[in-house]
Amino acid sequence: MEVNTPSIESRPRLLRGVRLKYDETRGEWLLLAPERVIKADAIAVEILKRCDGVATFDAIVDDLAQQFSADRTRVGADVRALLEDLAAKRMVVL
Repeated sequence: MEVNTPSIESRPRLLRGVRLKYDETRGEWLLLAPERVIKADAIAVEILKRCDGVATFDAIVDDLAQQFSADRTRVGADVRALLEDLAAKRMVVL
């Protein structure tokens, strides 16, 4: 059974073969997977840069909330929504 909802102890990472890359020609960040390309907005990029398989979900939320002086609850909801969506698309492991 796959887990598509991060817990506070989840250590999200990009699935093997998936990578985040800045495309100089287009001037935008892309999430590249075999036969798929997703344009990543600035918020997604900040979240995905922290998904290294080491940092926990909770640590990622804390770091983003502190860096951007944002409400932790709101940041947590945004991070959870993005990771759940990408896990469903088999681009992130939770």
